[in-house]
Parts: sequence; structure tokens; C-alpha cells
Amino acid sequence: MSAGSDWYGEVFEVRLGPPGHGGFCVARHEGRVLFVRHGLPGELVRALVTEDRGGSFCRADAIEILDASPDRIPATCPVSGPGGAGCCDFTFATPAAQRELKRQVVAEQLRRLADWEPDFAVEPIPAPPGLAIRGVAQGTSLGAPIPDLGHPGRLGSVTTDLGSTLLGGRAEPAATAPRPTPGTSVPPGRIGGVSTPSARALIARPGAGETTQGGEPPAESYTAGWRSRVRLVVDAEGRAGVHRYRSTEVIADLRCPQPMAGAMAGIGERVWTPGADLVVAVDGDGVRHLVELAPAGAEEGGPRGRRERGGGTGGSGRRGGGDRRSTAARRAAAHSARTERVVDGSGRAVQYVGERRWELSATGFWQPHYGAAQCYSDVVAEWADCAPGALVWDLYCGVGVFAARLAEQVGVTGMVHGVEFARTAVAEGRAALRDLPWVDLTVERVERWIHEQPDAAPDVVVLDPPRAGAGKDVINALSERSPRRIIHIGCDPAAFARDIGLYRAAGYQPVDLRVFDAFPGTHHVECIAVLER
Repeated sequence: MSAGSDWYGEVFEVRLGPPGHGGFCVARHEGRVLFVRHGLPGELVRALVTEDRGGSFCRADAIEILDASPDRIPATCPVSGPGGAGCCDFTFATPAAQRELKRQVVAEQLRRLADWEPDFAVEPIPAPPGLAIRGVAQGTSLGAPIPDLGHPGRLGSVTTDLGSTLLGGRAEPAATAPRPTPGTSVPPGRIGGVSTPSARALIARPGAGETTQGGEPPAESYTAGWRSRVRLVVDAEGRAGVHRYRSTEVIADLRCPQPMAGAMAGIGERVWTPGADLVVAVDGDGVRHLVELAPAGAEEGGPRGRRERGGGTGGSGRRGGGDRRSTAARRAAAHSARTERVVDGSGRAVQYVGERRWELSATGFWQPHYGAAQCYSDVVAEWADCAPGALVWDLYCGVGVFAARLAEQVGVTGMVHGVEFARTAVAEGRAALRDLPWVDLTVERVERWIHEQPDAAPDVVVLDPPRAGAGKDVINALSERSPRRIIHIGCDPAAFARDIGLYRAAGYQPVDLRVFDAFPGTHHVECIAVLER
């Protein structure tokens, strides 16, 4: 077949090469590149071409494994196989292999886009300290009574007498976890860092306290129960589900293992508003909030009209795949202002990091992995190492999680400026940090705000930009202020690497890197670098 042929629907036998950014492996056939999902490096597979737009590459699914990798295991997600949803990319690989795939992708992006070749490993997000978690079955009722375990456990960093209820079994405290002094009261459980009255096993990854002979948790527990926030879509028949990979078609199957145990209870049995979205959030008190968002742009033909235009192949006919313009329009509509109907919970999610409590809209942003906010906050606090009285910037600050930790370091004689474009997030952050008058959260675009501080010389700057990265304008303006240290966070390896390259061109050099497997079973990863001049 020539390079100009249309391969859509063809099946080829190919040997898979290295992983690529996006959850696939790279293969070659007759002079063209195939991006093949559902396979592992080195495997010989039969690959079905699912999208061919011409040019040098096309997309495919591995529909048959002819020569399996030793890292292959039975897939733990029944929704995301060939032709399925895009929720899970690597649940057919061991946890160690998943992290190695991500390490290779991050390393390649840093080498190619930033000319940097650091030595690093992809780390799992740690479970809340002091808690050995045991399994809870998916679908555990949120209203299940909390048993009296008769011994303390820990959720976050406060000892609790709930141990791990969510756990479905006894949770032995870690050897380093302090036991309460006889006669003293034991605080109630929590998720995160502040005691709460109703923490439950929803927070636990099933089986996370168990390990295999090599010290790894079983794959089914590694990829299950970590996601505290889920967004679902509703099809034309009112069934909740997820999108088929690179398609607007809805798969009404909620068996993906990612959500916390019990988070999806009852959703599949109900009929919802066609074209609506559902936001599910399990907060730091173990409370589930379920909010239905009205269909976006219903006045412009309604959800059925949009599906008919997109169709099961995204409107691209025989070539398959999603149409970029319709996908962009759908994403913009999904994040526009929409009428909300609270179905379960209060719609106001409580979250904890360290000893601080936030209350925010259940539909607002919070890290999906229940341990991520605490983990990133700890890394930022360690690397910032701010002196009392220092001036610090927290850019793209959200509700001020990092600002709170930085404020502890600089003290009342210092100043922390947080900048965030989302007005609601700033309002919620101000409420949570109202006892810290030396923290100032501002609603503004980051690039504009930096230019409005021509004489400022911050000691440390923390940036956690959107997936697209900070970009040239922000990084150049920031570099002109010459902070002593910059801590940069990114959830997209390519955008993160581009930003690191921009810092290097501006005279900053990365001195350390942490990469976290904050999205087990998927191709997504979180990177944190610290840079200095």
C-alpha cells in the first residue's frame, strides 16, 4: 500500500516501538507511522486502523496480541479497550510498567523540547500518611455505617479512631504513626490534613495496603479508587456514561475502576436530562456531591442535533476520529456557565490540605487524585524554603493551596500574592485564607498582572498553569523579575517541557524534578521542577 492510500478499517501486523505522548505506542508500516493504543513496547500485534486523515501517520487499536510483553496483565478497566472509552490507557500493564511508560514519555519530551536529560523516576502519589489501606468493593454505599474498628488509623496526618472504614477491613496503623495517649480524645477521621467527622472508606483505594511479592500493589488496586472527581455525559436516552475515544458518542457503562468506591452508586440506574453533564465529587469529609449541569447550547439545536452532526466518528466519515473544531466547541461549551441542579450532597465540597479547610463548589477545580493536593503542597513547601519576611508569588493559584503553605513560611512580616483568573476560585480562596492577612489573592490574567508589577522582585515564584502551559510571554516577564527560585508544575509533558526550555533560554536552569503518577491507569502525569539562576 502506498503512503497516499486510505488505511481506515485496515488491519496490519506490526511490532510496537516506544510509547508516545497520548497513551499509544509507535509502530511503522510501509513507510507510515501508526499510533497504536492498547499495546506495549515490543509486542507484536494486529492493529486495526481507526483514523486516517492522510499524511505521515494514522491511529490504530491493537485488537489482537500475537507476542505479549512480560509487563502485560489482564486489563482492569472493562470500558476502555479497543473501540471503547478513553478513560484508561494502560490498565493492561503492571503498575511499574505504567510508570516506566510515563517516564519514557516525559524524558523524551524534556530531551526534545528542553534539551534536558534528568535522571528521575515516576512516583506514585503517596497514600495519606500513617494509614495502611485495605480493600473496599466498588459500589460500596455512601451511607454505609462506619464500624467501630477499636483502634486508631490515620487519614491525612491526624490520628483517627476510624482507621479505615472505607476500607472494608481492619487497617493497622503504620509503625511510625503515634498511638493516642490513654485518656486523651482521638480526633475524628479526615481526608487530607484536617480532622472531619465523617471520613469514610470512599477515600481509600481498594487493596492499597496490599502488595505483590515485588512490593507493588496489585494492579487492580493501583488503578482503582483514586479519583475523587468525575465528569460524566448523558446520551440522548438519558443514560449517564463517558465518551468513546476521540468521539462524541456516549458509552453508557460506568464500570471504569478509577472513581472512589461508592462514588458512582445509583447513577447508572437513573434517567438524566439528555445532553446534560454530571459532576461527581467526593470531598474531604467523605460526602458525595452529585450535580447535573444543564445541556450546553441547547438553544442552538439541542444535544441531539450536536450528536447527529458529530456522529459516532466525530463527523469525519470513513477516516474516523474526532473533528478538531467540533471537539474544541464542545469543550468550550462544557466549561461555559450552565444551570446546575444539585442531586446529592450540598454542592459545596469540603477539602483539606495540611491543617486548613477549604469549601468550594463541587463543580469547581480540585485535584482528581484524593492525595494529590497534599502531595504537591508538600513538595512546593520543601522546595520553596522561603525566609520569614520574603515576597512570594503563587501564579495560577486557584483557591490558594500553595499560597497557604508559603504564607506559613514567610510569616506576618512577609507577603504572598496569588493570581488567578477564575473569580469564583479567588472568592473561595479568600474565605479559606481570611486568617492570613499577608496573603493577597487577585482576580487577573497572570501575564497582565506580572506586567503591572514592574518594580517587584519576588524571592520565590510558584506556577501551576493550565494544561497548555505558561508560555513565552509569562516566562519572559517572570524572568525579568529575577526571582531566586521558580517552582513550575505541569500536567502535560509536552507543554511542561516547552516551558522548561523557555526558562533555560531565559537563564534559569532546572535543578530538581519530581514526576508523579497522579492518574493511575491513564497516560496522564504530573511534573514539578525547581529552577534557579
